[in-house]
Amino acid sequence: MATTTSRSALSLTATLLTASVALYMALVAFGNITDFGTNQQFVQHVLAMDTTFKDDDLMWRAITSKGLQDAAYVAIIVWETVAALVLLYGTWLWVRRDHAGARRISTYGLLMVMLLFGAGFIAIGGEWFSMWQSGDWNGLDAATRAFVFSGVVLLVVNLPLGDAGTRSAS
Repeated sequence: MATTTSRSALSLTATLLTASVALYMALVAFGNITDFGTNQQFVQHVLAMDTTFKDDDLMWRAITSKGLQDAAYVAIIVWETVAALVLLYGTWLWVRRDHAGARRISTYGLLMVMLLFGAGFIAIGGEWFSMWQSGDWNGLDAATRAFVFSGVVLLVVNLPLGDAGTRSAS
């Protein structure tokens, strides 16, 4: 009985946390689509490196082409939207108690979020384009929150449920 209760509680937790990240990503994508210009400016300033220390040894990295900046922003929005859809599907699978499928799909969606915020914003934006130097266009705190949030959910989603939806201990 206690095992069934624990399994149900963990399954519910994974469901609700996956749904939370799905909601977050859907709202981020929706905001970027409906208020396109606000974060478009963010991406433009980060890529142009126009609010950094403008060190000559780093400025060669700057991307000032509006077309490339806009393409990067659209790619980010597409990635966010696909991640939200994958996580929504993962949530649906959790609700249907397809634990193996839910774990697999949720893991893919959560990895997409972690790649966007970890590799995209923290590594590439923060370090390659020196976003950390900008007082006005620094998204590292928000990216770190999203990265940690999705990472914690990834850990929970992959905890053993003790049922057919988990790997054997062999």
